[in-house]
Amino acid sequence: MAEHIPGTDTPDNEPQTVSVPDKPALEGLESKLSARWREEGTYAFDPDTVRDEVYSIDTPPPTASGSLHVGHMFSYTQTDVMARYKRMTGKNVFYPMGWDDNGLPTERRVQNYYGVRCDPTKPYDADYRPPAKAAKNQRDFDVVSRRNFIELCEELAVEDEKVFEDLFSTLGLSVDWTRTYRTIDDSSRAVSQRAFLDNLRAGDAYMAEAPTLWDVTFRTAVAQAELEDREQPGAYHRVSFHAPDGEKIYIETTRPELLPACVALVAHPDDERYQRLFGTTVKSPLFDVEVEVKAHPLAKPDKGSGIAMICTFGDLTDVTWWRELNLPTRAVIGRDGRILAETPEWIATETAKENYAALATKTVFSAKETVVEMLRESGDLDGEPKKITHPVNFFEKGDKPLEVVTSRQWYIRNGGRDEERRGRLIARGREIDFHPAFMRSRYENWIEGLNGDWLVSRQRFFGVPVPVWYPLDASGNPDYDNPVLPASESLPVDPAAEAAPGYEESQRNQPGGFIGDADVLDTWATSSLTPQIVGGWSRDEDLFSKVFPFDLRPQGHDIIRTWLFSSVVRADALNAAAPWKHAAISGWILDPDRKKMSKSKGNVVVPTDVLNEFGSDAVRYWAASAKLGADTAYEIAQMKIGRRLAIKLLNASKFVLNLGATEKNVALADTSVITNALDLALLAQLTDVVQAATGAFERYDYAKALQLTESFFWSFTDDYVELIKDRAYGAAGEAEQASVLATLATTLDALLRLFAPFLPFATEEVWGWWRAGSVHRAPWPNVDGLATAVADADAGILGTVAAALGGIRKAKSEAKVKQRTEVLKATVTAPEGAVTRLRAGQADLLAAGNVRELNLAVGEGELAVSDVELAPPAE
Repeated sequence: MAEHIPGTDTPDNEPQTVSVPDKPALEGLESKLSARWREEGTYAFDPDTVRDEVYSIDTPPPTASGSLHVGHMFSYTQTDVMARYKRMTGKNVFYPMGWDDNGLPTERRVQNYYGVRCDPTKPYDADYRPPAKAAKNQRDFDVVSRRNFIELCEELAVEDEKVFEDLFSTLGLSVDWTRTYRTIDDSSRAVSQRAFLDNLRAGDAYMAEAPTLWDVTFRTAVAQAELEDREQPGAYHRVSFHAPDGEKIYIETTRPELLPACVALVAHPDDERYQRLFGTTVKSPLFDVEVEVKAHPLAKPDKGSGIAMICTFGDLTDVTWWRELNLPTRAVIGRDGRILAETPEWIATETAKENYAALATKTVFSAKETVVEMLRESGDLDGEPKKITHPVNFFEKGDKPLEVVTSRQWYIRNGGRDEERRGRLIARGREIDFHPAFMRSRYENWIEGLNGDWLVSRQRFFGVPVPVWYPLDASGNPDYDNPVLPASESLPVDPAAEAAPGYEESQRNQPGGFIGDADVLDTWATSSLTPQIVGGWSRDEDLFSKVFPFDLRPQGHDIIRTWLFSSVVRADALNAAAPWKHAAISGWILDPDRKKMSKSKGNVVVPTDVLNEFGSDAVRYWAASAKLGADTAYEIAQMKIGRRLAIKLLNASKFVLNLGATEKNVALADTSVITNALDLALLAQLTDVVQAATGAFERYDYAKALQLTESFFWSFTDDYVELIKDRAYGAAGEAEQASVLATLATTLDALLRLFAPFLPFATEEVWGWWRAGSVHRAPWPNVDGLATAVADADAGILGTVAAALGGIRKAKSEAKVKQRTEVLKATVTAPEGAVTRLRAGQADLLAAGNVRELNLAVGEGELAVSDVELAPPAE
């Protein structure tokens, strides 16, 4: 096995010659250095390795068919900062990039771009090419096979992904661009299907006919994780049911159109108003259906009249009551969101049938209006509806309220109906270090609130097909209990276009033949497998053993319940492990009014504009200044600060190198040349900063590491460099010059490494002026030897001497004279400890301030400069 060496500071030959440009600039660095890094394989993963050497990242695959926004720059920079740090600590960083092109956004984009629609029953046409111009009306779109549609998706994705790749390269992401994937490519589809089949064989996947959340617009089932509540206007309708003795029992409902689907009334078992009715029956208004009055603890005595009707199904609470009270199913809403045309068998009287006929085929909205009017006419509506606003379930991508319909669907067990599994998944989550730690509660709260298993089948055309066929009996009925499964080596398969194993295509849909499952898997069912897809699971087990469990999953907090949780579910079932060791959770980007940026609100920022205006290092500085988990305002001012910092790094480095510092002056192992107290004070501060920044990075607190480094940098440039110029030029002799040049070189060397994860372009540019190779393959600063050398140094000397110099310069400014004006004499008064520090750095203070005579006086309070006597201006 080859030894993995992350990079060296210098080659074995002579040190690099210093070559500093006359006018350093940030402009043009992104294109120049990105091309060099890719050409030289600076960030390439070395597969000839062992697990302990690897730091693997489960990179979020962006939706390439979506538009670029500033959030991409924000969250991906935060991940890249950690990747760069780990690489410098000697880790072999596995940092791939995927593209999520399996889902509705891609389906719509391909449809509209090419003018095609997907029909899985259509045969594949190897010679198909889409029309030169897409038809305006979808009715006129070409209808193509699923395989043709996927090929068009991959064709279009090349262009979409190039835009993203260019952005990410410009931003400086240290991704290994030789390791990319698409969630709809052959390999990803095969992994997704293989994982599903493994789940099925293990009993972790199953088919069931059950109440299912349904989006009537997309005509597909929806999983619990894809729900969102939206406040909607509604109304409570007070409606009377009828007891055998003529008593009216009033319920209050927001969905009177579901009266024909009513299967029971329910009240709380302790509600004395209705205890006498438990076990008796009442009749529904308009439809004369006899239903029993039941007791259940979920009923709320203080809501409405305290007694509710149970319909199949109005919402998920109805589903719970239906299941736990063992009630019949009386569905009246179809998958198109309309009332079923055929009168149900339980509606028996002539009047009831006429009333139902008035509703048949209407939308739920129109049916509600009709029922309310009929209730008024029958006298069963007590008063007028009371308007309310209440939360209603929507599919996160939909625009109409969800219905609950009964259908045959595929599920993966996720602990929603299994206490033991729920506990196991919570325990898996505790194997992962969340950053910030409080994000773990979102994961656990989601699991504890689950009320069913994960519905993974979707009634869509585009996606990863469910890899299952069903035999047909002699009457042509499918045998769902004995599905026909493909061999692993044949994956990916498309049951809608390929014959089942052991059958001929001519036997499709024929008695004694087969049918293919027409559904596709939920996009999360594939995205939940990104560690397995990119890590080589089931295809390259050697690679998988070197990267799994992954070290890091970076992602947004809004998809903990979807992507993070579903990934844990799959890894637990397939690999008996947590999929990663760390989860870094980023926040949202807020506009200046502290509102979340989104396309729907029209407040998004195009990232290319920002990168062109401020430069990548400036944008990275803004992103890296935000802590993980924190929602962060989009701040131009912060980017301007970042740009100023990057420019200052170029100019300060130029100044230091022009003072005479070279690679030979860097002193880490042998620090004997550094003898000046001010130099030792600076290096003592540097030692503290490196140790603190390293600790912050290890805690995934990169923002703290940046803050520490930046603060030290400004002290170095504004204080130290200003104090030592004369000494650096040799005014105090060779020994003092050697001390200061070693300090300058050692500090610049460490600062470039400390800043490298944050400002990759500026640091690489400066590194090339005086060092060989790339700073991004150089080791992270190691100050163990330096710490011993400065163990007895007083780090406070620099700050104290700088404060005195500041006082002297202030006096010159107030006198409106040049800073090089000679000070004939001055007094500095400070506490005894500060005076001691001033004496240690007095020579540099006198030189920097051009002071002839300096009186140091011990006194209480803060350091103060007084009695400044300036030389008279020259004639």
